[in-house]
Amino acid sequence: MAARRQPVEFEDFLPLMVEKLGEEGLMEELCNGFRLLMDPRRGLITFDSLKRNAALLGLGALGDDDLRSMLREGDSDGDGALSQWEFCVLMVRLSPDLMDHHAFAAGFMS
Repeated sequence: MAARRQPVEFEDFLPLMVEKLGEEGLMEELCNGFRLLMDPRRGLITFDSLKRNAALLGLGALGDDDLRSMLREGDSDGDGALSQWEFCVLMVRLSPDLMDHHAFAAGFMS
């Protein structure tokens, strides 16, 4: 019998970051995170760049299927990679507490 994999849990720090940094500060930090993970030649987060840099985010234990799933979750244009915009939208979407912060979510998603 195969063991069930436990879902990856994370602490949602984005609402605290908005509180401390403001909306512009949060967006700047998200852009910094994107640059950390992206493939510098393509300017996108690819499977290879995510796999290479996953440990920097504490995600080194994730398997290839999990990493591909993360990419698919945010890949709105179907190119198999994340642009900076797709990455930022994904991060905000994955933050339920931030989405409850209506003023930020409304401004970001417009």
